[in-house]
Amino acid sequence: MTVPSADQLQQWLTTMVELQRSHNEKVHPQWDQQGYPFTRAIWIECAELMDHFGWKWWKYQDADYDQVKLELVDIWHFGLSALMIQHGDRVVDAVANEIIDTYTSHDESEFREAVEVLTRRALDGDFSIVAFMATMRSLPMSFEDLYSSYVAKNVLNVFRQEHGYKEGTYIKSWAGREDNEHLTELVRTLNIDSSTYIADLQSLIAKRYEQVLNDSR
Repeated sequence: MTVPSADQLQQWLTTMVELQRSHNEKVHPQWDQQGYPFTRAIWIECAELMDHFGWKWWKYQDADYDQVKLELVDIWHFGLSALMIQHGDRVVDAVANEIIDTYTSHDESEFREAVEVLTRRALDGDFSIVAFMATMRSLPMSFEDLYSSYVAKNVLNVFRQEHGYKEGTYIKSWAGREDNEHLTELVRTLNIDSSTYIADLQSLIAKRYEQVLNDSR
C-alpha cells in the first residue's frame, strides 16, 4: 500500500474524528457514555463483508469490491468510535502512530484469513488497528481509499439519521438497490478533492432519495 506522509495521515484522521464525533452526537449527545457495543457491530459487519467478497467454495461467486470496501468503511466507523473512547483527546496521535507502525510490517495474509483475525479480536471486545490494516492490505485498499470512502459514507449515515433511520421510517432500498450502491454510483460522478465535495454529495443523495419517495407514491 502507498504510505501516506505523517502530516497527511494526521489531517485525514483529524477530519474523520471530527465527522465521526458529529455523527455519533446525532445518535446520542452523550454517545461515549452509553456503553454502545461497537465491537459487536464490527464482527457483524465482518460477516456482511464476507458475503460481498464470497466464501462459498461450492458455488461460483464474484467479489463485489465496491461493497467490500464500503463494509470496511463501516467497520472503521465503529472502530474509530471505540478508539475515540479509548484514547480521548489523544486519539489522532495514538491512532496515527499505530497505523504508521503497521506499514513496517511484512505480514501478508489472504483476505478471508485477515478478516477472520479482525473478527476474532472484535469477538474478544477489541478493535485491532493492526488486524484492520492487515485486512486492508490484503484486499488491497489504501488509507487514501479508506479516507475518501469514509467521507462519502459519513455523508450517507448523517442523511440516514436525518431521515428517520433510528425511528425506522427511512427507506434503505432505493428502486431495488441498497442506498450503499447508489452512494458508490454518485461518488464516481464527483471530484473528492473539490472544496464542495461534501455539499455536492449531500445534494445528490437528497435528490436521489426524493426521486425514490416520489416513485413509491
